[in-house]
Amino acid sequence: MRSEKRPGDKVRGRWLTLCLVLLTSYFSLLTALAAQAPAVAQERAAYLAWLSSAAVSPYAAVARAPIGSGIRLGPPGADIPLDSIPAQHVTERDGRVTLEGGGRARPLTRGRAVRLGGYTLVTSGPPGRATLSVFGRPAAKRPPAYYPYDSAFAFTVRLEPAAQPRKVLLLALDGTEVEATEAGTVAFAVEGKTARLLVRRIPGDEDESDLEVYFQDATNKKETYPAGRFLTLLPLPNGRYVLDFNRARNPFCAYSSVYPCPAPWRGNAVPSAVRAGEQYAKQSEK
Repeated sequence: MRSEKRPGDKVRGRWLTLCLVLLTSYFSLLTALAAQAPAVAQERAAYLAWLSSAAVSPYAAVARAPIGSGIRLGPPGADIPLDSIPAQHVTERDGRVTLEGGGRARPLTRGRAVRLGGYTLVTSGPPGRATLSVFGRPAAKRPPAYYPYDSAFAFTVRLEPAAQPRKVLLLALDGTEVEATEAGTVAFAVEGKTARLLVRRIPGDEDESDLEVYFQDATNKKETYPAGRFLTLLPLPNGRYVLDFNRARNPFCAYSSVYPCPAPWRGNAVPSAVRAGEQYAKQSEK
């Protein structure tokens, strides 16, 4: 004898399906967050290795200056004196940067490192406002210090798109002037208080860009860098993002006075202490 389905069975079935979907999403988010701790430890180790050895590490920064009407490199009396380097001249014309010296002219492509004797040159910045950075050997400096990983400062958030995205010139993590676009805002609760932070899309190398947050909190000037810290949103498959303050990092000006420091983003302040991510101690050689 065939049993008849009652009208409420279909409704209950839909609710069960919805609950299963929600539970699956919830546990997927928990799994994603649980995987962050070892990933953050690996990222910190890789970053320290890069700081200590990379040719363009802020630990290796020698000088940084806007090219303007031209920069002279090399002998004493040059705009940027460099040991054992004959006279060189860097100019920008129609957005193109050129290194001239010794009867030779070489193009300096933005973001691409070029060797000059024992130094490395990198140009950055928008056309007409290019900046030259000069690097030597990485100095032995105090390594970055971090708070212990704290899962309480890792959140899954939705990005609320900006109603009218604006473009603005600002300094990125490495002190480079970029044209960033307002991407929207993210909201989360910490210590019972709701915070809402502005997110901007900041261009990087090779036409890539990141969703970045530059924020301040109650630890600034005491435990973390006074001007604030940067944090990148990490995408999740369901259209949400990981906002993990354990990944908060200092701008390059925290490592070397060669770099200009980004100005705090107005309104981007967490109303409590975020003891997660990178701390700050004035850099000095070992």
